[in-house]
Amino acid sequence: MTTLSDLRVKLFADGADLEGMIEMRANPLIKGFTTNPTLMRKSGVSDYRAFAKAVLAAIPDRPISFEVLSDDFEVMHSQAVELAGWSPNVFVKIPITDTHGRSSVDLLRRLAAEGIRINVTAILALDQVAVAAEAVAASPAAVISVFAGRIADTGRDPVPLMAQALEILSPHPNLELLWASPRELLNVFQADEIGCHIITATTDVLKKLDLVGKDLAEFSLETVQMFVRDAQLAGLEL
Repeated sequence: MTTLSDLRVKLFADGADLEGMIEMRANPLIKGFTTNPTLMRKSGVSDYRAFAKAVLAAIPDRPISFEVLSDDFEVMHSQAVELAGWSPNVFVKIPITDTHGRSSVDLLRRLAAEGIRINVTAILALDQVAVAAEAVAASPAAVISVFAGRIADTGRDPVPLMAQALEILSPHPNLELLWASPRELLNVFQADEIGCHIITATTDVLKKLDLVGKDLAEFSLETVQMFVRDAQLAGLEL
């Protein structure tokens, strides 16, 4: 199997816990970071600016994606300009539509023309990939985030779709495909195999990196030991 040192796909950490992000920065395998409002809520972030600026002060040397918060395209633009102004390593996350399903393509074109680095987020369909790629083609650098994990949640295999997404992006060397919302560590190797540029994963998934290549017989024994230990700790009897 492919070893961690052989991976071509870039590993990004997805989260909104400052301490955890700093811990991940110490791992040379982690090449960047992504965040979103849901993760911030889960981590108890209440001051967006203070949190983001603390993250950027601690991690000035790797790309970090921060998302706009508004559902109004004009306000999104203002927020995007502010976010981009915080640091040159910021990518601004813009959802592919607003909450009413209206396309953000005009905003994406405007931001790309202004030289802002963009992360187009919440993409699940190939037609959205094509629209997003065309809209941000003029950006100095942009990421197209396809939520492969959510695609898998619908019973569809995301691998062929992600491979097709790569073909759509191939004419644009300034665009990178990001495999978002992976459910298991196997997705890292699937993303690598098809040539996906980036995969972002939560700490829960990334902590399993130490298991890569682990002897399966040893892992089996550890599993049996865990069951026995937990039965004893729970005081279970028959």
